[in-house]
Amino acid sequence: MQNAFGVTGGAGFIGTNLCQKLVLASHPVVIFDDLSRVGAEKNLRWLCEKYPQQVHFIRGDIAKDKEKLKEFVEHSDVIFHLAGQVAVTKSLADPKHDFAVNVHGTFNLLEAIRHSDKKPGLIYASTNKVYGDLVDLQVSENRYRFELVNSPLGVTEKQPLDFSSPYGCSKGAADQYVRDYARSYGLSTVVLRQSCIYGPRQFGVEDQGWLAWFVIAAITGQPITIYGNGKQVRDVLFIEDLTELFLALARNIECFSGETFNVGGGPENTISLLEFIEALEDILGKKIPYGFADARVGDQPIYISDIRKVTSMTGWSPKNTVKGGVTGLIQWVKENENLFLEHQAAQHS
Repeated sequence: MQNAFGVTGGAGFIGTNLCQKLVLASHPVVIFDDLSRVGAEKNLRWLCEKYPQQVHFIRGDIAKDKEKLKEFVEHSDVIFHLAGQVAVTKSLADPKHDFAVNVHGTFNLLEAIRHSDKKPGLIYASTNKVYGDLVDLQVSENRYRFELVNSPLGVTEKQPLDFSSPYGCSKGAADQYVRDYARSYGLSTVVLRQSCIYGPRQFGVEDQGWLAWFVIAAITGQPITIYGNGKQVRDVLFIEDLTELFLALARNIECFSGETFNVGGGPENTISLLEFIEALEDILGKKIPYGFADARVGDQPIYISDIRKVTSMTGWSPKNTVKGGVTGLIQWVKENENLFLEHQAAQHS
């Protein structure tokens, strides 16, 4: 197997889109994934059928399979670390598993890189949840959304870390390990604290990937529950924009080693849950029924990424509008409605 870009969690939503981006840019990829995520097997099958010569797959558990992880590292020039437990709700239900995957798994990967001959660079997908509940920021509330009163451009990388759920703790600990291995061992690592990412190949479920989940549920006739009052706001970033940034960072990773970036749609691409349902109703031309339930632990009322640092250092900025990106997501869901109906049938069989 020739050297390639490595992608842990490469059969997930972000990973699948990134692998396609890399292959189309003439970079072979090696995927490390345990296929535990909903839709991962479908995504992997799609990738391997579409790019059989450029995609190599290693099935393994990042928290357990150290030898397979070493093999993966030795065949990677730069690694995108996307594998992880991704839901706050699941971290509350099973914090031990959350820790094993997000902290121990990341540690295993860092150690495999540190002890390898080639020491590939590492780009780590962290999360805005490392900033916790943002209780020190002044927030106002209007009819449809929350607003940041004194921070219109969003949250900067100088915001204090404040983990407020097992998921926040595990991702935050891994985030700090990745940063420290650049300082302590001279590895080339970059941390991206990502906001809400969405787009095709996203098998959104109720507790993770809310924007895609709303689209899938609306099209396939599944019930939608809003946790909280629906005024929660996120800056949303279309997957194509994120993969552009990934590729730009990978090609010059030594220049960005040790850096941390807040990455999202920024203040120009924000939307609340209520606003999104209203927009979805306009696009689909029908009313979308939904109900309410209590707010969930660790759910920030508002998060907007201040992306000025990543823009100034890399020249990158989002190109896709919310309307354009959502239209693309809706088209993909409609074209692949059978995939979601199959999943529904399997769940109820």
